[in-house]
Amino acid sequence: MRSTARDLSAHTLTEIFVGAALGTLVGDAFGAAVEGWGPDLIRRRYGILTAPVSGRYTDDTEMMIGVMEALAEDPSFDPAICARRFAANYDPTRGYGGRIHGIIRRMERGDPVDEVGTDSFGNGAAMRIAPIGFFFHDDPAALRRAAVKSARITHTHPDGIAGAVAQATAVGIAARCAARGETVDRDKYVAEIARQAKDISPAFCGQIEGIRGLRAHGVQEGIRTLTGTFSRDVTASGAVPPAIAAFLLAGTFSDAVTIAVNAGGDADTVAAMTGAIAGAYYGATAIPRTWLSVMEDKGKGRDYIERLATRLTEIYRGRNR
Repeated sequence: MRSTARDLSAHTLTEIFVGAALGTLVGDAFGAAVEGWGPDLIRRRYGILTAPVSGRYTDDTEMMIGVMEALAEDPSFDPAICARRFAANYDPTRGYGGRIHGIIRRMERGDPVDEVGTDSFGNGAAMRIAPIGFFFHDDPAALRRAAVKSARITHTHPDGIAGAVAQATAVGIAARCAARGETVDRDKYVAEIARQAKDISPAFCGQIEGIRGLRAHGVQEGIRTLTGTFSRDVTASGAVPPAIAAFLLAGTFSDAVTIAVNAGGDADTVAAMTGAIAGAYYGATAIPRTWLSVMEDKGKGRDYIERLATRLTEIYRGRNR
């Protein structure tokens, strides 16, 4: 069973890398307006929310920026560099989860990077992982190693780590297919994601395997499918599977993110992860310009993210000549 339709011409790496990075930003800011809302409340207020009402991003994007900056500094991915970037970028008004504040304090005082994290099974390691996925898209083993290292900075629970590996793999396969001009095959896609993370957390991967049988026709049915199947909460097992499912249930970037947002729950994080996958697959030009136009663009905003993703493209090409 094939998933979504798309133009089968291969995308450039710049289109893919920028698409995944900006897709994270757009999904995050779009979903932030209804974070914590139930789908019924969203429906009563908006019907279907079809465009971002604010362009301010949350901790999801801020930490993704840190991962990109770490890769730009050391393309092999050094978690100590990444931890320093997390601490330097930290803005507590961005909606960070409760545990991260103590983690950042430990980073700031120079604790060893392998001692600052907690036994969290939350979605925080997965929400920021898109750059690992697209930068290592052609090397699944390297992708997994980097995803594990990135996750363990803050999350030591197997579910938290497995969620990051699964989300990075979802982005990586989407990027690989886009670069080759191939369509994602739903069954093979889900199987590869589960295989990459299964030995880390078999229970988590059982949730991934459940995506296989889901089908929907249109945005409204996609929203109902997500809300009827997944918890869409702050855990890795509650957030990563619906993010992947929203991508597979849609046929465009905008439909995928719209489904993720309108399903409610931890909407900014689920939509950020969906946006990363769909952005890699459909490319940056598939992101509606009207959505991008409202994204914040001061300091480390929209244009900075685009430049940084473009820089990672150049670094990737230099490493793979």
